[in-house]
Amino acid sequence: MELSGAVWRKSSRSNGHGGECVEVAGNLPGVIGVRDSKDPAGPVLTFAPAAWRSFVDTMRTRQVL
Repeated sequence: MELSGAVWRKSSRSNGHGGECVEVAGNLPGVIGVRDSKDPAGPVLTFAPAAWRSFVDTMRTRQVL
């Protein structure tokens, strides 16, 4: 999958001190990319937009985010 055009944004819950940080790219057609900000050249998980929305909604409902 071609991810070179991905625009990554860091989670608003990242601590900003080099700890556990997640970045999400939502600008790709038909896919959401998720990666570890400490390893930007490393692996990327991809999700269908509906699956990602379901995950985020579930986390918000459970007040985990």
